Amino acid sequence: MSRPTGMSERSVAALRHLREKRAINTVTLRRAETADLVPEVEGNLTHEELVQALPTDEPRLVVHELSFASPEGTRKHAQLLIFWMPSAAGEQEETYTAGFTALKEYLSDVHIHLTARRAAHLAYGRLVALAG
Repeated sequence: MSRPTGMSERSVAALRHLREKRAINTVTLRRAETADLVPEVEGNLTHEELVQALPTDEPRLVVHELSFASPEGTRKHAQLLIFWMPSAAGEQEETYTAGFTALKEYLSDVHIHLTARRAAHLAYGRLVALAG
């Protein structure tokens, strides 16, 4: 799989780490001064930590593996691709939209894509409902 345009080698390595090694559950990407997406966070974040880690005035692209229980009580996991776009970061939306599109193509097996403009859009119950 080739590296998407506008994505740094470090970003590709971070995503590979998330998907192959399973040692982390979250990668947060931001635009660098070079306009490439670079990893900002690589770690094991709880849902609450993920929401708290997002800036209130800047966009981010996030790949997160959500852990939840099915109605039957079995443990399930689903990878999410999140476009964090708070209203205070409006002028940056076009740049991040291109990155979001590239990530959707690059991570073609991630089927849950969402845009969140405020923390309520990332409520745990909402994410679990999307992951089903």
